Amino acid sequence: MADQPVGPEVAGENVAGEIPVEEPEAVTDEAIVHDDETELERTIGLVGGLAIGIGTMIGAGIFVFPGLAASTAGPAASLSFAIGGVIALLVALPTAELATAMPRSGGGYYFVSRSLGTAAGAIVGLGLWLGLVFASAFYLVGLGHYATAVLAEVGIELGVNPVVAIALLFGVVLTALSIGGTENTATLQNYVVGILLVVLTVFLTYGVLDALGVFGREAPPSVFFSQGTFPVLTTAALVFTSYLGFAQVATVAGEIKQPSRNLPRAMIGSVLIVTVFYVVTIFVATSAFGADRLGTFGETAMVEVAREFLGLPGAVAILFAGLLATFSSANASILSASRAVYALSRDALLPRRASEVNLRFGTPHVALLAAGGPILVLVATGEVELLAEVASFLHLVMYGLICVALLVLRRRNPEWYTPSYRVPGYPVVPVVGALASFGLVAFMQPASIVVGVGVMILSYLWYRYYASGVRLQGAI
Repeated sequence: MADQPVGPEVAGENVAGEIPVEEPEAVTDEAIVHDDETELERTIGLVGGLAIGIGTMIGAGIFVFPGLAASTAGPAASLSFAIGGVIALLVALPTAELATAMPRSGGGYYFVSRSLGTAAGAIVGLGLWLGLVFASAFYLVGLGHYATAVLAEVGIELGVNPVVAIALLFGVVLTALSIGGTENTATLQNYVVGILLVVLTVFLTYGVLDALGVFGREAPPSVFFSQGTFPVLTTAALVFTSYLGFAQVATVAGEIKQPSRNLPRAMIGSVLIVTVFYVVTIFVATSAFGADRLGTFGETAMVEVAREFLGLPGAVAILFAGLLATFSSANASILSASRAVYALSRDALLPRRASEVNLRFGTPHVALLAAGGPILVLVATGEVELLAEVASFLHLVMYGLICVALLVLRRRNPEWYTPSYRVPGYPVVPVVGALASFGLVAFMQPASIVVGVGVMILSYLWYRYYASGVRLQGAI
């Protein structure tokens, strides 16, 4: 790939007298070059991009949400996941176009700030950072539940609930791992996701054959819309946290090899793959027990489904897979949250120190600590559903604005905007994507909306105080 146009110029300064880092002089398949220095090297290939997207998404949707979703929407929870997948795809297509035009770390923040201006960028960027923090905490709490279930399975009684303590431990370990190098993190993600997909494919194939009566069992009778139609939408809003992974691929776009080819494939491919897995999982799970009973099993419902099908070996296999899935989701989310901080810092919306790159490991270690620290605070709350919905709220707002950003850039067509991938069905796809993203917010719980709006207000106030003099619009 030849050097790409580098994007709009930046200007102004924050209250600390820091100015945004100039746009890089060249964007190539190997690295982003700036002032004869290499920023973040491109070390993540197509498989690594897919692993980040799939690994992030497949954890919550399969191993944490089935019981919670079934208790709210009944068997129609499978439709809730399908709705989430359609909305994610409607956003992934415009995001892929923007990412090939601006393959930088920061993802949605970078796209919005360069098209809708600094204020909108600050709200989205800080919201992306904190949204990923909420999502990471949610995944770590899910990991704690699975680790606790493993201990219970082998007969270890601790006398106290270790969920939060285990989640905190893994939060520290994953942050340290990311500081040690992106390539290490991506390699681990590839192996984890590969093993996970094999285990799930075998389990779900057996479950589908069982649900269809091949093995002579009868599925519990149930009405598809047993809880009504409205809970399908509220559940879709809750489980949308399961679809954050494709945008996290864009967040680390500055480290993706051959971004013009690999970014669209990784984002769109990961959405399609996990949507199929989600819908099949809910079908299999509700066929095993019925939605009402499945809902009583909570965050580790899939363990009981596997036990019902395959006995103790099945339960152990799914416990192992659940640990891998929640581990991979948290791993990818912490990495992406740090890249949001890195991008904000380079644009002078956060202190410059946050974008320092460790000379030994080549990673933004301060940004990683800025992601890991708040995650540990939220993990300590242990509030699974609230963490999930706040993360969904903040990402849905960003997704809607990403679609608007594409419409603005297509209409104004600045000289530097030269994407190698064009979204099909323009302008219908981005318009519907924006409306669907904003519309799904209306079906969230009031507490989640209040917390999400509060984060946005605080983000704007921070921008007004710290960086109101910074201008990122450039040619727009």
